[in-house]
Amino acid sequence: MEWKVLSKSIKRSPVQEGIKVISRADEIVNILLKNRGINTKKQKEEFFNPERPENITLKKVGLSSSSVKNAVKRISLARRKKERVVVYGDYDADGICATAIMWEALNECGIKALPYIPDRFEEGYGLNVESIQKLKVKNEKLKIIITVDNGIVAHTAVEEAKRLGIDVIITDHHQPGEKLSSAHSVVHTTEIGGAGVAWMLAREIRKGLGVGSRELSDGIDLVAVGTVADQIPLIGANRSFVKHGIDKLRDTKRHGLQELFREAAIKQDEIDTYHIGFVIAPRINAMGRLEHGIDSLRLLCTTKRTRAQKLSRRLGKTNKLRQQVVEDVILHAEEEVKEKKWKGAIIIHHESYHEGVIGLAAAKLVEKYYRPAVVFSRGEDISKASARSISGFNMIEAVRKVDKMLLAGGGHPMAAGFSIETQKLPLFIKKFSSISQKLLNDELLSRKLKVDMLLDFASINKSLIKKLKSFQPHGIGNPSPVFATVDVHALSARPVGSGANHLKMKLEKEGVVVDAIAFNFGHLYTKLLEAESADFAYKIEENSWNGRVSIQLAIKDIKIYA
Repeated sequence: MEWKVLSKSIKRSPVQEGIKVISRADEIVNILLKNRGINTKKQKEEFFNPERPENITLKKVGLSSSSVKNAVKRISLARRKKERVVVYGDYDADGICATAIMWEALNECGIKALPYIPDRFEEGYGLNVESIQKLKVKNEKLKIIITVDNGIVAHTAVEEAKRLGIDVIITDHHQPGEKLSSAHSVVHTTEIGGAGVAWMLAREIRKGLGVGSRELSDGIDLVAVGTVADQIPLIGANRSFVKHGIDKLRDTKRHGLQELFREAAIKQDEIDTYHIGFVIAPRINAMGRLEHGIDSLRLLCTTKRTRAQKLSRRLGKTNKLRQQVVEDVILHAEEEVKEKKWKGAIIIHHESYHEGVIGLAAAKLVEKYYRPAVVFSRGEDISKASARSISGFNMIEAVRKVDKMLLAGGGHPMAAGFSIETQKLPLFIKKFSSISQKLLNDELLSRKLKVDMLLDFASINKSLIKKLKSFQPHGIGNPSPVFATVDVHALSARPVGSGANHLKMKLEKEGVVVDAIAFNFGHLYTKLLEAESADFAYKIEENSWNGRVSIQLAIKDIKIYA
């Protein structure tokens, strides 16, 4: 069911009309499974008991066994002939993790491999002609380039590599173009992330080359980081990667990750998808956004504690700088946004906008205004854009309607990136505004919260908490369950936090009292106490304080009525 997010509403929520309130734990579990598309006995078994990653077949994740065999055969030949290999990665968290996974596997197998992370500002995303030429000049013995998290549409670069006598093995998960790659081997699927694809090939390399000094599951901790960071749906094999990867993260022996956890004040044994997505990945990403991603790779791969400590501090410091740069862009952007009543997508540009953070800025604007946003880092000759969308507005399809005026670009329904000649910016703004205005309507622009079911407080107990924990790890495709309870009385409410922005409450219905915390709902303090009752949408969580664990509702929305 959908709940329109409108906290100031004084009307009874329509979500309660004609919908049965669920109370039995087994019914609650079944509805949660159904809401996530899990219906059959087999699907339920796989969901609650995710397969060990080392047992996941190539076919299950959409990888061609013949392509993988060809790749392993070529890599085996490189070992026998002592050829030089470059692992060509990407500067985001998924690409960094994929690079580390592949580089470690090759070196373990006795192959002379070097990792390479392109410079976001000098080289841009993906395999390109200039970088290949530079790599060949530096190392005449270079015979193989293995791409990770990129390369599926790098046709010109692949042809240049072949001209220089270099075989390219592509591992990627991005959408392919209409033209097929002429690379030596293409290990590609859109069903898992870049780190996942790299890990699957690395596993087969280890098996094919007979190296058994490490467990086949080695690197699965990095797959979890890359998968969550790249917002891959946590279903099927991805759920297995992340479930078992988190177990590995909680016990990882990587000095770099251990020091990163310390720098971020994370308890290693409590790491979950939240910590990966909002604490760990931003630090890994920060280097590529502002400086160079190679230090993030060095952190993941170092075997020296002192080196790990130094690099973790560097990533933490750079991440704080990244946060400030984003804040500066947002403050300026919001002034621009306020000056206009937007009917289509928000489109803003300025020469001061750092191209490394415009995607984050676009995401922040979408979060605040719930409208598609395009943010340009305006250059003298070339301007670069990052776009973010809302549910129901296909960003990449909209961008493709004006692709004749773009220099390069790509993306997916929720996000896109592209470049354009600065002189064409006014025309782009005019055309894209018109296109987006026709595609948007009041329904699409209404922020909604998906609520799994109505629940009474009497159903909330330790037994239910235990069953809800079995749904972890949460992420896209398997969100944390959200419930709603209607006609609730607020026994007490007090503002808490800086600026009294939050509410700590005791809520009651039919004699059952529960504790609740509502972040950013401080403005409803007076209305809530004066109201006869209210409807609440919430997540159920455990709250630990002074060694005591209690059940608490994390409020997602409040609808007050007299």
